[in-house]
Amino acid sequence: MSHRFDPTVLREYDIRGIIGETLGPDDARAIGRGFATLLRQAGGKRVAVGYDGRVSSPMLEHALCEGLTASGCDVVRIGLGPTPMLYYAEASTEELDGGIQITGSHNPANYNGFKMVLQGRPFFGEDIQTIGRLAASGDWVDGTGTIETREIMQEYVERLLAGLDGIPADRLAGLRVGWDAGNGAAGPALEVLTARLPGEHFTLYTEVDGNFPNHHPDPTVPANLEDLGRLVAEKNLDFGIAFDGDGDRIGAIDGEGRIIWGDQLLMIYAQDLLARSPGATIIADVKASRALFDSVAELGGKPLMWKTGHSLIKSKMKEIHAPLAGEMSGHIFFADQYYGYDDALYAAVRLIAASARLGRSVTELRGAMPNMINTPEMRFQVDESRKFAAIDEIKRRLENSGAQVDETDGVRVTTDDGWWLLRASNTQDVLVARAESDSRQGLDRLLGQIDEQLAASGLERSAQAAH
Repeated sequence: MSHRFDPTVLREYDIRGIIGETLGPDDARAIGRGFATLLRQAGGKRVAVGYDGRVSSPMLEHALCEGLTASGCDVVRIGLGPTPMLYYAEASTEELDGGIQITGSHNPANYNGFKMVLQGRPFFGEDIQTIGRLAASGDWVDGTGTIETREIMQEYVERLLAGLDGIPADRLAGLRVGWDAGNGAAGPALEVLTARLPGEHFTLYTEVDGNFPNHHPDPTVPANLEDLGRLVAEKNLDFGIAFDGDGDRIGAIDGEGRIIWGDQLLMIYAQDLLARSPGATIIADVKASRALFDSVAELGGKPLMWKTGHSLIKSKMKEIHAPLAGEMSGHIFFADQYYGYDDALYAAVRLIAASARLGRSVTELRGAMPNMINTPEMRFQVDESRKFAAIDEIKRRLENSGAQVDETDGVRVTTDDGWWLLRASNTQDVLVARAESDSRQGLDRLLGQIDEQLAASGLERSAQAAH
C-alpha cells in the first residue's frame, strides 16, 4: 500500500487542499498513517484529534482516525472546536504525545486541511515533506490503536478565564464587548466563554456553519469586520473582537470603530507584559510596524523581528524563551502564563486583562498609538520558480546601494521615509509587499522603490495587488 498526494497539498505550515479535487479521505488516512509512524518512532502513542465546522471535516476526521489507529496510535477525539482547543488538549496533559486539527482556517468553504503538533512542537516544513515520502513508499508502521471520545470544552474555557486572575472584579463589572465568530469553529466555545465573563457581551454568528452565510471568517479583511463595527456602534460597546474560521487568529475594533491590527494589539499586550516582566523579548514578524518595535524598546523590552509564519514564530519563541509574540495576520502567542501557541480566544481575554491592568480603555490605548500611514499587505502572483530567485536578485542589488536592509525574511529596507518590505510567500506563488511612512509623500517614494526593484527583475505589482 502506498499513496501519492496532489503536489499542491503538502505546504510549509500545514496540509491543505480543495475537497473532491486535491484532498479527500484517502489523503486523510495516509496523513494519519504517516503522522502515527513518526510519532511511534519518536516514542509517542496517544494523539488528540479535533475538527472545525466545515462540511467536509467529519468525513476527514473519520479517515484520519482510521489511519492513526492502523499505525498503532491511540486516538482521543475531542470533537468540533477551535484549533487552540486542540492545542490545549495536547499541551495541558502529559498523557498526549501529539495533536491534529482538521481545519481549512480562513480559506474558502470548499477547502480543508490539517494543522499538527508533535510532542509539544510545531509540525511543519520538512516534517510535512516526510509525511509525503512515507506515503509514496508505503513505509508505515503497522499496529492496532484505540479510539476514545473526550469532552474538553468546559475545561478549555476554564483555562481561558484564568487570564483574568488577580484583576479586581470592580474593574471588569462595566465591561461591554461585541464578538463575531463568523460562523466558524470558535462559536460554541465563545458562547460558553462569554456566559462566564464579567460585564455585558453581545455575540454575532456563533452558530457553526461551514458555508459561512454571513461573511467570510478572515478578520484581516476590513469588509469582514463591518457587521461587528455596526454592533459596537449601535450598542455603544467598549470594543469588538472577531475570529477567523478556526479561532487561532484575532481581529479587533475599538469603541470608535477603528481597526486594531495585529501589530497594534501586540503593542497593547507588550505594554501590559513589560510592566510585569521588564526586559522581556517580544517577537513580531517582518510585516509589523516600526511603531511596535520602537514601542517595545521604549518600554524597556527587547524587540525581535522574525520570519512570517505561525510555526516559525512558535519555534523561535521556544528557542529563546520569549513570553509574547505576534503577527500582522492576527496570530498572537502567549507563553506568559500560557502555553506559547496562538489562541485568539485567550488573546481576547488578555486584551480585557491588559486594559484593566493598564487602567485605560481599549479605545484610549488605540488612540495613543502613532498615526503611521501604511499599505495593506499587497500580494501579487509570481511564478513559483521565480519568487525566491527574484528576492535573491533584489538582495544582491541592495548590497551595493548603501541601504539599511534586514534580510530576516525577504528584504525589509529602512530609509528616512520609513520602510518597505518584499518577501516570497512560503505557501503560495506570490510575492508580498508592504510599506509604511509617516507621510503620504514618503509612502509614495517607498512604493516607487519597490516598483523600481521589481522592474529590475522583470516584475511589477499588479492592479489587484492590495487587499
